[in-house]
Amino acid sequence: MANLRAAQKAMTRQLLLDAAMDRFVASGYAATTIDEIASAAGTTRVTFYAYFRSKSEVIKALIAERLEDDLARLRAPRDSSLGGLADAVAAGTHDRLGAWIRQAMAGWPAVRPIVTVARAAQAVDPELTHIVDAWTDETIDDISTGLDKADRFEADSRRPRGALAAGQLDYLFQRWSDGFWGVEQDRMCELITESWVKLLGDPD
Repeated sequence: MANLRAAQKAMTRQLLLDAAMDRFVASGYAATTIDEIASAAGTTRVTFYAYFRSKSEVIKALIAERLEDDLARLRAPRDSSLGGLADAVAAGTHDRLGAWIRQAMAGWPAVRPIVTVARAAQAVDPELTHIVDAWTDETIDDISTGLDKADRFEADSRRPRGALAAGQLDYLFQRWSDGFWGVEQDRMCELITESWVKLLGDPD
């Protein structure tokens, strides 16, 4: 009986998370109410509060349970012979940087909805700022680590270079989709690669 209750609680919690994500994507974080989330999950406001104290708690759960692993896989795919972002930056070649960028771009559509929602939530709930900013900081860390491994460029320029490169990618990930600005994905990957080679690549 205890196992059944635990399974039912886990299912209700999952329904609330799924419903919240659907409503956030459809209506936006700020416009979505707790009553709408509860109704979409087939339950009540009282039940919602038995699992989450606020919409902010829902976003934190979505980030922790759905997003962080996905973003980590974008930076360092577990099932790829290419290695992670730090390895690609350390190599510093057009081929390695380009391969990593293409891989990241291919995985982005699955991650984009929750990232978009989380960034919108950040504007409404400032306490989320450090969580959202941590994604960019980790990307900058990986790039800086790669430059450290290669001992490329002046040491005091490596993290700023990482910030510039991560900023480019973050901007595109938030705003660009295939065909936007009249640019298809292959061409956009090549443009980012050209920029990253100049900013991060091996000058030799």
